[in-house]
Amino acid sequence: MHPLEVSPAQFRTLANEITEIATQYLQALDSRPIAPPTTGKQSLDLFSSPWPEQPEGTQALAALTQIIEHTRAQNARFWGYVLGSAEPAGAASDLLASVLNQNVTAWRSSPAAVIIEKTVVGWLAQAISCPGFQGSLTGGGSSANLMGLAMARERKLAANASGLRNAAQPVVYASAEVHMSIPKALALLGIGRNNLRLIATDQDFRMLPDGLESAIKQDLASGNLPLAVVASAGTVNTGAIDPLTDIADIAQRFDLWMHVDGAYGALATIAEPARFRGMERADSISLDPHKWLYQSLDCGCLLYRNRDPVRAAFSHTGDYAKSLSDDPIESFAFFDQSMELSRRFRALRLWFSLRYHGLAAFRSAIEKDLRLARRLASSISSCPDLELMAPVSLSAVCFRYRPAPESKLDATNESLLKTINGRGRIYLSNATLHGQFCLRACLVNHRTRPADVDCVVDEVLQSARQLASSS
Repeated sequence: MHPLEVSPAQFRTLANEITEIATQYLQALDSRPIAPPTTGKQSLDLFSSPWPEQPEGTQALAALTQIIEHTRAQNARFWGYVLGSAEPAGAASDLLASVLNQNVTAWRSSPAAVIIEKTVVGWLAQAISCPGFQGSLTGGGSSANLMGLAMARERKLAANASGLRNAAQPVVYASAEVHMSIPKALALLGIGRNNLRLIATDQDFRMLPDGLESAIKQDLASGNLPLAVVASAGTVNTGAIDPLTDIADIAQRFDLWMHVDGAYGALATIAEPARFRGMERADSISLDPHKWLYQSLDCGCLLYRNRDPVRAAFSHTGDYAKSLSDDPIESFAFFDQSMELSRRFRALRLWFSLRYHGLAAFRSAIEKDLRLARRLASSISSCPDLELMAPVSLSAVCFRYRPAPESKLDATNESLLKTINGRGRIYLSNATLHGQFCLRACLVNHRTRPADVDCVVDEVLQSARQLASSS
């Protein structure tokens, strides 16, 4: 037997050992400090050793426990960023995806995996009230946003063959709260970050339609080419939902591609569909099951209304990859509809998780997150030392600690965030709103319970006292 081969019996032993390590992690998860007791030097010393010349065999399993000890624990009180909570049933099924090692690039390379991915994409489209939309799973919202804007560019400029040669400067519009992946996408597409028009927002951090229309008219008068508008279905800072119907009307009037960045919020449509009316009029939509369907990374999705623009943007096939079948199912290829060629079986864990739990369980979990975010906001508003900094549109709660001179509030809250997260009981992230540094809790966590959010105010105040006593 070749040294790289592992017998079925050896695999069973390895899988059982790894499953036991993962199970022990889950059993102790709620009692673990979120921030690991480690430093950069410690982690470097532990995990940057040379590649061993001789096999370590099962002795390598010991390092898996060390990894857990030096990893952030995403328990019920982890509310940093917009990061799902790794639903275990889907995670368990992901082992099979790695063993099967399917390249989900075309039906002929992976028949079951392709059909499962197309099925799951259809489920997602139906769940967000966009039946009939097609699409594919991606590494995340950033790649989905890039692909959506590539379709928008190709629709008006047809730059794939000869590059950007249009005399008029293409421009894209988004709110001032736009995610950083959008300007990055414009840079990669040759449009340029400076040609992103940031539209002002209202007091709830929603794009102002009048500002959008005015910016479009100004660009037309200047000889520029309005290309697309990016509407947010849940901004990363506050979860604000742009006025999607109004934006769709403007996009239609001026012949703009409408892309909805729904990476954070679009899946909340499952719980509150009325709040996302107008999203069904988009040309393309990004959403992230690894956020509000609680899946393990990475699992994003791009949906689009029509197939022709996506093929115009991404279909380019070498002779070695051409289909030899005319059958509409067997000739299907994701590489004609995506920037990826090699693609892992992302759909398996999502398909299994959604079937294992059922739609009602996910709807209930999203409703719970929304409810607990409002509960947290209420407790913050009731505390005289804390200030709520934005409306709670979805499940992001932005606030700050006030007992400090106005000139020192940003620095105080930045130090406070480090203290809070260093203590390890809860984990928050940050946002900047109206130029002010804020603490931010974002609840996309199926494990969170009322008692978890009820401890936030006390933990923040205790951290503030600790910070004051150490200064």
